[in-house]
Formats: sequence, structure tokens, C-alpha cells
Amino acid sequence: MNKFLYINLILFGILGFFNSTYALTVSPAKLEIAADPGGVVKGEIEIFNEQAETKDFFLSYENFESRGDSGAPYFIGAEGGLATWINTASEVRIGSGERKQIPYVINIPPNTKPGGYFAAIFFGSQPVNSAGGGEVSIGGKIGVLLLLKVNGEVEESAGLSSFSTEDKNFFVNSLPVTFQYEFNNSGGDRVVPRGELIVKNTLQIKSATLLANEREGSVLPNSTRKFEITWGKPNLDTEEDSSFFDMVGNQWKDFHFGWYRAKLNLVWGVSSQVADASVNFFVFPWQLLLIVFVTLLIVWFLAKIILKKYNRFIIDRATQQK
Repeated sequence: MNKFLYINLILFGILGFFNSTYALTVSPAKLEIAADPGGVVKGEIEIFNEQAETKDFFLSYENFESRGDSGAPYFIGAEGGLATWINTASEVRIGSGERKQIPYVINIPPNTKPGGYFAAIFFGSQPVNSAGGGEVSIGGKIGVLLLLKVNGEVEESAGLSSFSTEDKNFFVNSLPVTFQYEFNNSGGDRVVPRGELIVKNTLQIKSATLLANEREGSVLPNSTRKFEITWGKPNLDTEEDSSFFDMVGNQWKDFHFGWYRAKLNLVWGVSSQVADASVNFFVFPWQLLLIVFVTLLIVWFLAKIILKKYNRFIIDRATQQK
């Protein structure tokens, strides 16, 4: 049965029963490699057994590609490609609290087409079976991503597909404001869009400068990836769960009001290609403004009553003196 398998920027577990009683750390979590066709790449991966007993780990390899817009890898087995170029030990035994360096060798075929190739080296809790196409054996796996660039002339074809606020909202009540952009890559190698998002207020004064790809996520060939940028600190409660006065407090602590413009500037690729886009939105903290309005209305009403009583007092006093 096919499954989408997700990764964070450091480690990922797969159908894992990895927990505090079955702990393994691998380092580095991601290897970015460049080599020529016919070249040989050698390196080491460090593993650390955090368990209280000696364990055997079984090594396997799978290619991956991108599916969906999250940037998460989808593993497609080891039929051809980078997964078949990797050589390591098939099994490793490591004692409790022991660190061990595991050598790997990548033999790139001489006729390999320049471009990007992507695979992972897995350390599993059970012997490798022949499952492929996104299938995995029962047990736990943890792995290292291999991002290989085979040198040569590689077509770069990528661009910005869309840019907007989250859910394309024009009116927002308060910070944080989340922006989303989609970046497509139809070239032969992965690209990493870099740049910044600049937010200016109604007076064209800069309110914020944010990184467009803070974690430096890659967009694999023939895929589109969605990125998010958040302006402002996330609230502890979601807007749906926040009470009216929670919202007032958040708006008071980080007050913004009026017309804003956010401009996205991106650079990517070896040739430093650029793209930009902008979006307008209006920050209207109506909860806080309502409280201010009601407060001013009450103050005005009380002041009117007090002034009226004061005038009556002055008139009565003048009448008594006469």
C-alpha cells in the first residue's frame, strides 16, 4: 500500500516504532554532493545507539521524488537511479552508547545525464525485503537524504507560480499574518529559492523584512512546492480558540492598522535568476477598535453628565447668592 512519507529538516522516521526504548541518531541528516559522470564519491555517516543494549541495524536504499506541494519526499523504491549506485555494509552492529562511522561509496555511471538525483540510505530494525514503490517493511527506519548533482550542462527552468496571504484574505484582524507562495521547477536539478519579503505600511515605512526560505528548502525537478512566511509571533491560541479579549490583548501588544503591501523578492539557480511579486492587505483590528470606541463613548457620556451637573450646580449656587 502506497504511503506518503514525511521528513523534517533533521531526521525522519518511517512507519516507525522508534521511541525512547528504540533510539538511534544518524548524522548528517542530509548530504549534498556534486560529482562528474563516471566519478566516485566516498564519505561516512555517523550513527549513535542511544539504547541500553547492543543492536543490529540493516541498511537499504530508496530513490525519492516530490509529490504534492509540501516538499516531502515520496519514496519510489530502488529500481535504477542513485539508489543502485550506493554501496555500504548491509548490516551493522553497534553497542549501547556507541558511535560508529559507516562508510559509503557512490559509483556514478560514465554515461549519466547531468542533473539532480535523489535517494536515501536507511537504517532499519529488520532485514531488508523486496518491497518497493513506496512500500516499506514492518519495523522502524531512519535515514539520511542524498542530494546528488551530476555536473554538466543542466537546464534551469523555474519560476514563481503564485503569491498571496493565507487563504487569500484581504482583511486581517491582527498579526501574525501568513503569506504563501508556490515555486515550480521544470528544470533538470533541484533549486533553492532565496530572498526576502518586505512589508511596508500605509506611509511606505518598512514594517518587517523576512526571509523567503528560512530553512532553505529545495524544489525538486518536475514539481511545485508551497512555502509559508509568517509575519509576527504566532499566538498560543488559534484565532478560533481565542476569546474576544484575548484578541484585544494581542492587538494591543502588537498594534497594526491600515493598508499594507508585502513584496516578495526571490533569487535562484546558478545564473541567479530573479522573480518578484506583491500583495496588498488591510489590517483592521476591529476588536480593539470596538473597545476603544465603546470606552470613548462611555467617557463622553460620563463627561456630558458631569458637565451638566456642574453647570446646574453653578446655576443653583448663583441663584442662592442672589
